[in-house]
Amino acid sequence: MNKRITLTIALLSLMAAGPAAATGDAAAGKAKAEAICKGCHGADGNSTNPQYPRLAGQYASYIRKALHDYQSGRRKNPIMKGFAASLSDQDIDNLAAYFSTQKGLHTPVLPRRVDQ
Repeated sequence: MNKRITLTIALLSLMAAGPAAATGDAAAGKAKAEAICKGCHGADGNSTNPQYPRLAGQYASYIRKALHDYQSGRRKNPIMKGFAASLSDQDIDNLAAYFSTQKGLHTPVLPRRVDQ
């Protein structure tokens, strides 16, 4: 019986932790992306220029960390430092929520061909 209670508490804790990570407003992130990100990364995060990374489909936690690292200088890029400096924590959460929900472009992995 104790194991069942412990497992139930652990499961409920994990379920409660999930939504806390999704703190951004994707609709607000879309508006911010269209205003400041689309020139390089594309409005939906799928840059067509190989010079700029694709953001669509990235983990929200990765986008948040990268933008905070640009703000602090831990990550070096003078262009991104300028853009990131203008973002509030809420803006960053919103952008992370938006880009992480976009469908990213990817290169399909073809099955290996075995010659006989």
